[in-house]
Amino acid sequence: IAEAQRRLADGEILAIKGLGGFHLACDARDSAAVGRLRARKRRSDKPFAVMVRSLEVARDICVVDDAAARALTGPRHPIVILPRREGAGVGEGIGIPEGIAPRNPTLGVMLPYTPLHHLLLRGAAFAALVMTSGNLSEEPIVVENHDARQRLSAVADWFLVHNRDIYMRADDSVVRIFEGEQRVMRRSRGYTPQTLDVGRELPELLACGGELKNVFCLTKGTHAILSQHIGDLENYETLVFFQETLANLKKLFRVEPRAVAYDLHPGYLSTKYALGLPDLEKIGVQHHHAHIASCMAENGLTDEVIGVAMDGTGFGVDGAIWGGEFLVASYAGFTRRAHLRYVPLAGGDAAVREPWRAALGYVGAAQLVLAGVPERRLRAVERMIETGTNTVMTSSCGRLFDAVAALIGLRYEVNFEGQAAIELEAIVDPSCEQRYEFDIAGDELDFRAMMERIVKERAEPSVVAARFHNTLAAAIHEVCLRMRRESGLKRVCLSGGTFQNMRLLGLTARALRASGFELFLHRKVPPNDGGIALGQAVIAAERMK
Repeated sequence: IAEAQRRLADGEILAIKGLGGFHLACDARDSAAVGRLRARKRRSDKPFAVMVRSLEVARDICVVDDAAARALTGPRHPIVILPRREGAGVGEGIGIPEGIAPRNPTLGVMLPYTPLHHLLLRGAAFAALVMTSGNLSEEPIVVENHDARQRLSAVADWFLVHNRDIYMRADDSVVRIFEGEQRVMRRSRGYTPQTLDVGRELPELLACGGELKNVFCLTKGTHAILSQHIGDLENYETLVFFQETLANLKKLFRVEPRAVAYDLHPGYLSTKYALGLPDLEKIGVQHHHAHIASCMAENGLTDEVIGVAMDGTGFGVDGAIWGGEFLVASYAGFTRRAHLRYVPLAGGDAAVREPWRAALGYVGAAQLVLAGVPERRLRAVERMIETGTNTVMTSSCGRLFDAVAALIGLRYEVNFEGQAAIELEAIVDPSCEQRYEFDIAGDELDFRAMMERIVKERAEPSVVAARFHNTLAAAIHEVCLRMRRESGLKRVCLSGGTFQNMRLLGLTARALRASGFELFLHRKVPPNDGGIALGQAVIAAERMK
């Protein structure tokens, strides 16, 4: 332990065996060590979590209210996303470098949760360590000593191991505080395999979840059994982790599924896995219907609701990419009452990595002023849109955020999911209460007027960001009012990864409640794709009746 403390204080990177897998650790004060860890792990900008010695140290670097303190010190010990103190330091004026969470006003903070962590931080020269999952990008967290030495040898300088085997890998859980309550963003260590009681009998089935932030769900009796966070299901290693965890939970809870539910996207590995299972009834579930059903299930709702599902990507029943959806939904089915106006998105996965492509779909090359994008690339993508080559139509709210971030010059490329949206939220001027105009034509929510104004006002990015958030919240509110007049429904469920944006969630919640809506939000399962397996399960159970 003393040798590990000395090496960490000297700026070295250690692989440390934890409870659910290895962490990669370095002194959180040491910006050079943080930079080396980023480079070796191939993680350009995505925030690192920090483990601090005590609640007092957490208060030194972040704003910690009573609800956050309860989350930090509770038995589950998740990572808690907290507002960063301006210019705050650890201990005697020792600052946490910007490189731990670049261009982000929050920090992910946790307290020690194993004896080894306590020993490592007690009496050390440092009061905070970067503690990020022990893996290379896109691979599952490493759990075995010999595997760690092989896979992490290019990242870690030294290894701190022990002889207690890790039976089942589990990443750290992540929560945020909203309206004084803990809301889970990643449900893993400490939360699983605790079940959720959905209040009614379910047939035994498997719901395979989506692709990003994959979590699957088994059902037994009145219980939904959600797996720990599996990760982005995009490679063989993660699929093996999925299969290992499935075998474990089936054995632990003695579940033998009669049916399997899956996302409609034909390219998802989770969908291909489900369709390849023999002797099981196959039940396809639309992505955004699953989001809303997930929120309904954890709140104990049974009848129809107004569902607002806002995210980056979900395969629509018309073959387009959905992501800004207003549904009247129950477990039995849904009708799509409104959506963001379709825009062309050129380049497939490249469009997600390069937000300027989304901007081009909204305003056209003639209005774009993008200093960081070569003219020839702009023209090439413009031709793709004109001819429909490698171009899809999308109602994605995530791509709307991307487009705004690109238009104001905030970010033309991203290197992790949601980066542009996170940075757009971070620069909001909280004093600005103005908004832009928007149109609702038939079942389409049209933001063209807003985007044209943003092009003209791009010199004031913080004001644009504020007006954009205000506009989107007002538009969601207005569509819900129209749906209430048409359907008589007063209960609204908000779901989808976009509602991890605390600014948008707060504005939308206040507006809906002020108009007499009964609002239901996620607490126990993530609003992002880590929650859709629960929705798939309850929808499939209803169909099996």
